[in-house]
Amino acid sequence: MPALAIIFVLGVVAAQAAQAQTFTVLHNFTGGQDGARPQAGLTMDRAGNLYGTAFEGGGGNCSLGGVVGCGTAFRLSYKGSGRIFTPLYSFQAGNDGSYPQARVIIGPDGALYGTTLTGGTKGCYSGYGGYGCGTVFKLTPSPTACKTALCPWTENVLYRFTNSPDGRYPGYGDVVFDQVGNLYGTTTLGGNPNGGTVFQLTPSNGGWTKSVLYSFTGGLDGAQPYAGVIFNQAGNLYGTTYTGGEGNCLQITCGVVYKLTPSNGGWTESVLYSFTGGSDGGNPYAGVIFDQASNLYGTTWFGGLNCSGGSCGLVYELTPSNGGWTESVPHYFTGSDGANPYAGVIFDQAGNLYGATPFGGAYEAGAVFKLTPSSGGWTYTSLHDFTGGSDGWKPWGGVVLDQSGNIYGTTAGGGAYGYGVVWEITP
Repeated sequence: MPALAIIFVLGVVAAQAAQAQTFTVLHNFTGGQDGARPQAGLTMDRAGNLYGTAFEGGGGNCSLGGVVGCGTAFRLSYKGSGRIFTPLYSFQAGNDGSYPQARVIIGPDGALYGTTLTGGTKGCYSGYGGYGCGTVFKLTPSPTACKTALCPWTENVLYRFTNSPDGRYPGYGDVVFDQVGNLYGTTTLGGNPNGGTVFQLTPSNGGWTKSVLYSFTGGLDGAQPYAGVIFNQAGNLYGTTYTGGEGNCLQITCGVVYKLTPSNGGWTESVLYSFTGGSDGGNPYAGVIFDQASNLYGTTWFGGLNCSGGSCGLVYELTPSNGGWTESVPHYFTGSDGANPYAGVIFDQAGNLYGATPFGGAYEAGAVFKLTPSSGGWTYTSLHDFTGGSDGWKPWGGVVLDQSGNIYGTTAGGGAYGYGVVWEITP
C-alpha cells in the first residue's frame, strides 16, 4: 500500500564538528508517516538524490518499542539549495513485508530493491515484532508523469521467505545485481540447517526464481551472515558471517570472512579468515569491500585491543598472501573515538576510508570517522561526535559520499523528535 503523499520540508540544524567540518541535519524523523529509527545507510543516484529506509513508523499495523508502523522507504531530493523529504512507500506487515533493516539499492532498471526483516509468508514469528520470514521487494515510480511532487511508488514483492530450506530474516546486507540481472543476498537464519543462507533470484517468465547458493552449517564455515555479498571481477562472491568459525567471543564463535566460487553448476565455500575475538577482532556485522589491489576491508563489532568500553572493535584489512590471506588492522577503536561498528567502510577516490560507529565517541552517542593512508599506516580523524541531542545518536548504518566529498548517513535516535535523523557533513 503506497505511503501517504506527504512532503516534509527540510529542517536544518548545524553543529560544531571536528576538523572544521559542517554538520547539518537534513531531516528529523517524526515517528509518523515519514518513518522512525532508520537502521540502514543511504543510497545516492547520479543526480545526487538520496534514498533510504526507516525501520519503523509509517502506516502499517506494527507496534515495536512504542512506535506504530512497519517501516518506510523514502527519498531526499534537491529543491534549490535545500532538500525535500518524500515518503515513497509504507510497509503494512502483510504480504508486502515489515521492518526494512537494509538499504535500498538502485537496480539497472532504475527501480529500488531491498529486503524486509519480517513480513511476507506467515511461517515465522519472532521477537522482532512481526509475523513472516521476510521479503525481497522492488519499488517502482509511477509510469506516467506526475503533475505534482506527491507521487507514490508501487511495491512488487519478488520473494517471500519461508524459513527452511530457503532461509529467514534478511539482515543489514544490501542486495546486489550481477551483470545479467540476477539478484543476490543473504538471510541471517534458516536454510538447511539453521545457519543462514546466500541466495540468488533469477528473472523468469515475468517473475523471479529463487535458489540457495549456500547454507551455512554453523561450524567452521560460519553462521548468521548479517551482511550481504559482493562480486569480484572473476564472478566470485565474498562476505562475512557474524558467528561460526574457530574463535571464542562472548560464549559464541567469532565469525568468518568467506568466498563462494562457482563450481560444477553449484557454489563452493572457502573460509578466507576466521576471527579469534582477540586483537584480530570478532563478530563482523558488516561485509567487505575491495581496494584497487584486491585487498579486502571491513569492520568487526567485537574484539580489538583493550579500550575504555571493553572490546570496541576495529577496522581490518585482508591481503592475499602465499595462497592464503593475512590480516592487518588499520585502526583499533578505543571508545573515545568510537566503538562497536555495525556498518562497514567505504573508499573515496583518494584512497581514504570512511565509516561510522553507533557507540563511543566524545559523548558516547556514536561517531563518524576518516582513515587516511600515512607512512605505511593509517591516520584516524574524527569528523563528528554525536551528542545524542538534536544531531542524533546511534548511526547504525554506513556512510555515502558525493562527488564533492560531502558525507551522508542516518541515526536511529535523537533529533528533534527522538526518532533519528538524516545528516550531512560538508568539508
